[in-house]
Amino acid sequence: MTLAGLHVPVLWQTVVLLALSNLFMTFAWYSHLKHLNDKPWWIAALISWGIALFEYLIQVPANRIGHTELDLGQLKILQEVITLTVFVPFVIFYMDQPLKLDYLWAALCILGAVYFVFRS
Repeated sequence: MTLAGLHVPVLWQTVVLLALSNLFMTFAWYSHLKHLNDKPWWIAALISWGIALFEYLIQVPANRIGHTELDLGQLKILQEVITLTVFVPFVIFYMDQPLKLDYLWAALCILGAVYFVFRS
């Protein structure tokens, strides 16, 4: 992929697309807890499903692009890193919940996973 004449490496294309898709996924999975608590669960499910459609429209191409250079294990761990990177600010700034030290420990565990799947 080229942007304004610049070649964007597959890894960065994948990271950007997965981050964007994960933002939609996080909202689909959790924003109803803040905004639709007074509605029946099926309304929240349908709205979440609608949001998740956009997540899939981005996530599927992201994984197809990524799979040209990354194996499935690398794609999965990359997704988990991105999930935590998107989730923590979402919880703190959007859901107004406090930062927990457990997030740091989870991030360190995932960092270890990244090391093992990307080492040569």
